[in-house]
Amino acid sequence: MRLQDKVAVITGAASGMGKAIANVYAKEGAKVVVSDINAEAANQTVDVIKSAGGEAIAVVANVAKEEDIQNLIDTAVNSYGTLDILVNNAGIMDNFEAAADIQDESWEKIFAINTTSVMRATRKALPIFLEKQKGVIINIASAGGLQGARAGATYTASKHAVVGFTKNTGFMYAQKGIRCNAIAPGAVETNIGTSMTNINEFGIGRTQPGLAINPRTGKPEDIANIALFLASDEADFVNGTVITADAGWTAY
Repeated sequence: MRLQDKVAVITGAASGMGKAIANVYAKEGAKVVVSDINAEAANQTVDVIKSAGGEAIAVVANVAKEEDIQNLIDTAVNSYGTLDILVNNAGIMDNFEAAADIQDESWEKIFAINTTSVMRATRKALPIFLEKQKGVIINIASAGGLQGARAGATYTASKHAVVGFTKNTGFMYAQKGIRCNAIAPGAVETNIGTSMTNINEFGIGRTQPGLAINPRTGKPEDIANIALFLASDEADFVNGTVITADAGWTAY
């Protein structure tokens, strides 16, 4: 029970990696706030956790909206009295567009969900963490946040920004009992691909050779296990860094 009585907020927790993280946190004793834009799926995740003896509530949130993030953290504190762990997991893909094909609307939407939401949720959580001089932030970045061609230019830029924000936050608050780390997954079996609507032929054509050398695809639980470690006291000396989880894909 490595997270006994800890309160954890997880965005995008109704499916994929977020759901797996929510489940493993609950099994390890955390009180989990399952946040997602999909109310029905979020409630289903809560039902699974409760049926296994865990504790959880669902909070519907569109992380692209500041007011939803404010309500999410406020609800967590009002329900459980505090916040100990924030997992910024919600994200969407682009359509593999290279720079010449980017539309402002898609750029702004992807950054709002992938990057700005991470800043806003972190900004909202920090006063809580600073007051008690303890807290954990885990950002789900991507191999695309470390390399140049695991997706299109917009997604790549948004996840690079998350990596930089993670490192800065980790260092800035390191003496305040607060840790901020990121996980950079490679290819993982989730439904994030449904956020792509019209794949760009030029972009995917340039990316495809690198996709072919991926050793294997991971499971959401592979990422959840890393998120468990980072949230636990076992990772007390791990801060301001990125753990790559991709079966060796980026080692090539």
